[in-house]
Amino acid sequence: MTTAPILLTPGPLTTSARTRQAMMVDWGSWDDRFNQLTASVREHLLAILNGADRHHCVPLQGSGTFAVEAAIGTLVPRNGKVLVLINGAYGKRLARICEVLGRDFSTFETAENEPTTAADVDRLLQADKAITHVALIHCETSTGILNPLPEIAQVIKNHGKRLIIDAMSSFGALPIDAREVPFDALIAASGKCLEGVPGMGFVFAEKTALAAAQGNCHSLAMDLFDQHSYMAKTGQWRFTPPTHVVAALHEALLQYVEEGGLPARHRRYADNCQALLDGMAELGLRSFLPAAIQAPIIVTFHAPQDPRYQFKDFYERVKAKGFILYPGKLTQVDTFRVGCIGHVDATGMQAAVKAIADVLQEMEVLDI
Repeated sequence: MTTAPILLTPGPLTTSARTRQAMMVDWGSWDDRFNQLTASVREHLLAILNGADRHHCVPLQGSGTFAVEAAIGTLVPRNGKVLVLINGAYGKRLARICEVLGRDFSTFETAENEPTTAADVDRLLQADKAITHVALIHCETSTGILNPLPEIAQVIKNHGKRLIIDAMSSFGALPIDAREVPFDALIAASGKCLEGVPGMGFVFAEKTALAAAQGNCHSLAMDLFDQHSYMAKTGQWRFTPPTHVVAALHEALLQYVEEGGLPARHRRYADNCQALLDGMAELGLRSFLPAAIQAPIIVTFHAPQDPRYQFKDFYERVKAKGFILYPGKLTQVDTFRVGCIGHVDATGMQAAVKAIADVLQEMEVLDI
């Protein structure tokens, strides 16, 4: 039996044996024990961002994008207007969601290596009083760029507007405190920094905003107001839950606490990122972002400028050595990406760098 490769991607990602083992049990979706599992997961998630006082955790079947669409569709009234802040593909996806849902929106786009600033948002909100909500990607996975969430959130609050945060790639690893950062919705998913498996999104919805959201949603299945109301009343999911995903996330959250919670998870990912950056720099491979705005989640590297380098060949060869990388997502520059998250440590990252070095030598791209 061959060993499964390590996923150096932004999710799905490599999980622990304990997390995988948790999926070996079948659960009845209305069973009391499963309802207790769901309640425990929601409590654990709220605790990570100190959100229990002001927010509900509303889980939803599907990928993270399902939960993003549900948040916009539920919490933005049909006559609302969303300012979408973009510096990568996931910001563009947010704008596309607004378009498909028929929500009025405007966009503000910066370069893929340039964070949005609080001053930008202040100026945009001054200029357009019709804006009711601002939607922001905290860590834009296209490059790994980190946008300055606390500063932007404060400006939005000062203007009396509402914030929707896509924290898909940051929640659980980068500190966000709901007592200090005001938001109507923060969205994440099971298969990212919590090191669960894909299949469940969740939205931390501000209690009064959610209570006022009845009738907003475009969809029965995506209605977070209904999802929360039914769960609060019965302890059950409205429709068939991803039982094995919930069980795996519950087990992953137990390990998260055992590891030391968010500070320990952040430290491990930061160590992974540094080991990766140091090792790749020794190979002469440059990261796309400067260190000041590089989140320890995923790193974009400039592809070697050599005609013998082809990503597909490079990818397959590195995969054969036990590591799965990620293609670049930039339109203007040839890049590839390496994730720092998942059940992996700095020793694993160093092994990945060695595999990359060996492959580039085999391809006669590097002469070390």
